[in-house]
Amino acid sequence: MNITKESIDALNAVVKVEVSAADYQDKVAQILQDYRKKADIPGFRKGHVPMGMIKKQYGKSIMIDEVNKLIQESLNKFLTEEKLDILGNPLPKIQDDFSWDADDYSFEFELGLAPEFEVNLDAKKKITQYNIVADKDLLDKEVENIQKRFGKLVSKEAVEEGDNITGTFVNEEKEINKKSTIELASIKGKVNQKKFIGAKVGDVIELKTKGLFDDDHKLMGALGLTHDEIHELEIPLTFTVEEINVTELAEVNQELFDKVFGPDVVKSEEELREKIKEDAEKQFQTQADQQLLNAVTEYLVENTNFDLPAEFLKKWLAVAGEKPMTPEQAAEEFEKSEKGLRYQLIEGKVLKDNELQINFEELKDFTKGFVKAQMAQYGQLNPEEKDLDDIVQRVLSNQDEAKRLQEQLVSQKLLNFYKENITFKVKEVTYEEFVKEVYK
Repeated sequence: MNITKESIDALNAVVKVEVSAADYQDKVAQILQDYRKKADIPGFRKGHVPMGMIKKQYGKSIMIDEVNKLIQESLNKFLTEEKLDILGNPLPKIQDDFSWDADDYSFEFELGLAPEFEVNLDAKKKITQYNIVADKDLLDKEVENIQKRFGKLVSKEAVEEGDNITGTFVNEEKEINKKSTIELASIKGKVNQKKFIGAKVGDVIELKTKGLFDDDHKLMGALGLTHDEIHELEIPLTFTVEEINVTELAEVNQELFDKVFGPDVVKSEEELREKIKEDAEKQFQTQADQQLLNAVTEYLVENTNFDLPAEFLKKWLAVAGEKPMTPEQAAEEFEKSEKGLRYQLIEGKVLKDNELQINFEELKDFTKGFVKAQMAQYGQLNPEEKDLDDIVQRVLSNQDEAKRLQEQLVSQKLLNFYKENITFKVKEVTYEEFVKEVYK
């Protein structure tokens, strides 16, 4: 067997694989002998079928199968030994005059090669790194939310601002008949809110679904429908008032602190606010980190210039999926996926050049931390080490879960690397300002 590579340009090459009869004949003969031993053909004793008959019946298909296996194995070995960094998979070139009736064969495969490039982390235009702080307004709201959560419901005769109303939403056509408790504050618009003000138990209020709540998810919960079912839903509703309550806020005192955080963890309103601030800013940091990683990704994709073997990739996309694509569909798919492919190559380059690859021990430790955090949410603060190890083993035995955690660990490593090696423009913002700036 002979394998040679011809470079077309920096991004495209053709590999030629030449197979002679000597490369596959012994293996084919061995398989035919095995077939002969096992063949059960009427008129012949088992194992005594003439070899000519076996060859005639199975010889060609076995030979084709073995040649294809040989080509695949040899091609993979060649790509590995030559350290060729390819995109997609090798594409066989169609040969109009090809015939399996010959003894020697020649096959050609097109390759799309990964480009060579450098990643410059010295950003000319500084990337913004957000430092999200919990301001006084947010802390006031969180303290009030805690007071509401541990407050006391007081029954009322008529609806006023700030009340909770329990009742049944009905629409006969859509077979909606759902009892729900809603906050008047979540009803959108003064016109809708006025319909509730002054209502008493037994009153029926006529409403429309469009623009009823300040958040479609609240409409989803109130009507007991799925996200798809409420999409662009415009129907009339009736709401029969069954109960009216107002939440009497819990006092901000030691009893409340102990209910929220456990005995004597927090001993004053100042400590309560500090604890809320600390917890909130930990959560904000996660969002700020994700935004920073996204911003660096966008910057690197836009500012790292290299060419791709575009025509090869379009041809490969046309045949790579379960369903073949037309050239037009493949071109459209390439346009959609090009940005992601570019970042995959940039990410791979950063990981390789800076030796940021992860090993299994690191993945185990990362998974253990993830599991401990999950268990802490359910009050299991000090799990046994053996129990942790058993859970980690089960989690990592699931390939999809292991891949997801590995991707998270890689993202964490990249983020830490970027923080250490890129100079950012640090901007302190409240959470509300962060949402407005980043999510527009």
